[in-house]
Amino acid sequence: MAVAALRLTAVTELLDLPRPESGVLLAEVDWTARRAAHQARVDGWLAGHRERRSRGRSHPVEDFLFEYYNQRPYQLRRWHPGPGVVLAGPAAAELLSWRGYVEVEAGVTLDTSAVLASRAATVRWVRDLLTATAGRAGYFGCFGLHEWAMVYRQSADELRHPGWPLRMPAEAVAAVVEERGVRCGHVDAFRFFTPAARPLNLLQPTRADQTALEQPGCLHANMDLYKWTYKLSPLVPSDLVADAFALAREIRELDMRASPYDFTALGLEPVAVETPEGRAAYATAQRQFAARSAPLRQRLLDVLDPLLAG
Repeated sequence: MAVAALRLTAVTELLDLPRPESGVLLAEVDWTARRAAHQARVDGWLAGHRERRSRGRSHPVEDFLFEYYNQRPYQLRRWHPGPGVVLAGPAAAELLSWRGYVEVEAGVTLDTSAVLASRAATVRWVRDLLTATAGRAGYFGCFGLHEWAMVYRQSADELRHPGWPLRMPAEAVAAVVEERGVRCGHVDAFRFFTPAARPLNLLQPTRADQTALEQPGCLHANMDLYKWTYKLSPLVPSDLVADAFALAREIRELDMRASPYDFTALGLEPVAVETPEGRAAYATAQRQFAARSAPLRQRLLDVLDPLLAG
């Protein structure tokens, strides 16, 4: 048990190690330890998800990222070093069975040029979106009412989370939406608005104007940093993917606490955005998440910009 504990401690400590720079050769003992640390971190997120899935249950926060986004658990668990890192030792041969990896004299590395050749347009689009988002001031006056617009004028059997009650009668939910109005510029939140709620949104976002509308105060834009990291994998190192996933889980919790659903049975106390106090609390948390998301966005840009400049 003591040996196992020491190993776990060593693996956990590796999470704090700096990422290897591009062009670095990692010895097998180093990169396999980094891989183990990544897998241990992800396994902590997966344990509850797998247990609930075996029982046909779903958690609106902890399982959401696996259900809404199309990154599968095994893909999140797979460790990629990122561009320009050479992995030494016999164990690196495993990566040769994965798309994009090649053998070089010193070991195994990602063939960045080959991967980029088929994905340059996506990389450029994401880079442009992130650059535009980072260059704008955040908007902190939406108060999470996108979640309210997703249940506006719905019957109980139409709700996206039918196993969970609303915190108030449906008419009261509708009154909040109608009295406060909605100002949501995120296209992937807007597409889940009920038909009756869509005309009430001050903005009518489309995919075509996503780059023009996305802003760094938006919870969904900041959760989507996870989406952009995994969609561009293996060009993006797995430590960045995992960091984005971890932050997205926290953001999702605020998203649900500010919704009209009652998740107190899960230990999620409501952020009552229908009240002045709740709106103030939401805006404060939103600003904090925006501040924490900005470095992640920049880290992703620091990966993408050199790829497009090369």
